[in-house]
Amino acid sequence: MPAIAYQPAYEIIEADEAETQAGLRDTLLGISEKTCAHSGHATRSVHAKSHGLLRGQLQVAAGLPPELAQGLFAAPATYPVVMRMSTVPGDILDDKVSTPRGLAVKVIGVDGARLPGSEGARTQDFVMVNGPTFLAPGPKPFLGNLKLLAATTDRAEDLKKVLSAVLRGTEKLLEAAGGESGAIKALGGHPLTHPLGETYFTQVPMLYGPYMAKLCVVPVSAALAALHDAPLDLDGKPDGLRDAVIAFFAVNGGEWDVRVQLCTNIETMPVEDASAPWPESESPYVTVARLSAPPQTGWSEARSRAVDDGMAFSPWHGLAAHRPLGAIMRARRSAYEASARFRAAQTGINMAEPDHLEDFPS
Repeated sequence: MPAIAYQPAYEIIEADEAETQAGLRDTLLGISEKTCAHSGHATRSVHAKSHGLLRGQLQVAAGLPPELAQGLFAAPATYPVVMRMSTVPGDILDDKVSTPRGLAVKVIGVDGARLPGSEGARTQDFVMVNGPTFLAPGPKPFLGNLKLLAATTDRAEDLKKVLSAVLRGTEKLLEAAGGESGAIKALGGHPLTHPLGETYFTQVPMLYGPYMAKLCVVPVSAALAALHDAPLDLDGKPDGLRDAVIAFFAVNGGEWDVRVQLCTNIETMPVEDASAPWPESESPYVTVARLSAPPQTGWSEARSRAVDDGMAFSPWHGLAAHRPLGAIMRARRSAYEASARFRAAQTGINMAEPDHLEDFPS
């Protein structure tokens, strides 16, 4: 089926959406304030702990058909990128509290009409998690989940490790029966597997030129592909995920496909229900670019200062051709901006969008 063009009617703004957005922003900011008061250092309200901080490049494929040659991917080009690998919680936890993994990609040197709030920058951000759909359909249920998470932030880490072990066992039984639970994984039941073997998804849609799409990043080099579902022993290794990334990139490089799933049926591929999977039987993911990273220092304190403290990642940093769509994406805009302002005020570090990576820590 051909890709369908975006129409404003596909986005439905609820009457009290601004109030829900304010609740999300304030709840997320409260998490950052709580963790900062405890640790003395401001971190993100979600995805606070980084496990990999990589420098690489994005190479856009040549010869893409017109419906795929849009926005960032309109013409063959090579761009420098920063990749940040993380896990979901807003507090810095032992990796035995096993939650979903995130990947944020900042593409640098991108020209074109910009999204509001990112004028003057030359970056395009993609913010991803290792599951194809968002945990909640919209901002209201997401706010309810977030308030529960906020109540446990910076509390009872030992109890969280015990609960995570129980939830991992539950998730293992579900997967053995052919199922899985995003909610159980989010609460700490994610399997103890290597983060470099994961496929990462934007989960919620964005414009793709005149069309609508979701993106994913898939490991394709042999060394990365071999890590799919590879178990990690994290006993006595509170930073074991980070250690694994460092060990891998000390001797290996990696390559990932960037793939796009175009919306071809608005009934089965809705914009406003972020929890609804878009059927790949109707619209498969198609490769449009290649991400690569050479052997390097996979994480360091210097890189943490440069990326964790010095950079903000948001789906609203980018081209107008890739405007985020749907209520979850609309809520992210003010929440991410507030988080970045808070961290900058606490650390005193300017978060201007980079125009090059010449001074990126080696």
